[in-house]
Amino acid sequence: MPNTLIKLAGRHAPQALRQALGALLSPAELQTLDVLHADEAELTYAYLDLAADAGPELASPDPAARRDTLRRACLALCPEPELLGLQCTLDLPGHSAKARAQWHYIVETDVRPEAEDDFNAWYRTEHMPGLAAVPGTAWTRRYLSTSAPRHYAAYDLAAREAFGSEPWLAVRATAWSSRVRPNFYNTRRTMFRRAEDLAQR
Repeated sequence: MPNTLIKLAGRHAPQALRQALGALLSPAELQTLDVLHADEAELTYAYLDLAADAGPELASPDPAARRDTLRRACLALCPEPELLGLQCTLDLPGHSAKARAQWHYIVETDVRPEAEDDFNAWYRTEHMPGLAAVPGTAWTRRYLSTSAPRHYAAYDLAAREAFGSEPWLAVRATAWSSRVRPNFYNTRRTMFRRAEDLAQR
């Protein structure tokens, strides 16, 4: 389960990221690196499972200090890398859980404090279970981030066409969705493709 998200401007190959981080991470940690390229932007995200018992270069017990060490290593790739801590709050297999998921859709947002309880209940009981059930959705997860935007919803898609399909749009068009969505701010929605899949085309 990833607990760190790396954000980099530009498109960076998995090998370049592994090289930049290789001196700081164990081979097992490097194996968890999941590199994503935005479909319509020059943007790279990468998930990483940073182990609690990291090597001496990351020996600080403070997760924020360890992420800052990794952030400095990423300066070789991007002038302003961003590293966030992630806490998974919901983890649901999708309708197509056994299929290979080449696509990855992320919604990142903040929500007005007075609406947060309703927002969380909506995600937990209606919205994310509904999108998980859409044919072509392989997996869904929600995360809390250590910095704004605080809320991340991530969808692994076996088929790009699942996004925007009739069942997907039906889940988004409920009365509860219409009540919750105006409370979003600082929102970004991005479709990614796994960089390993792009390299194989």
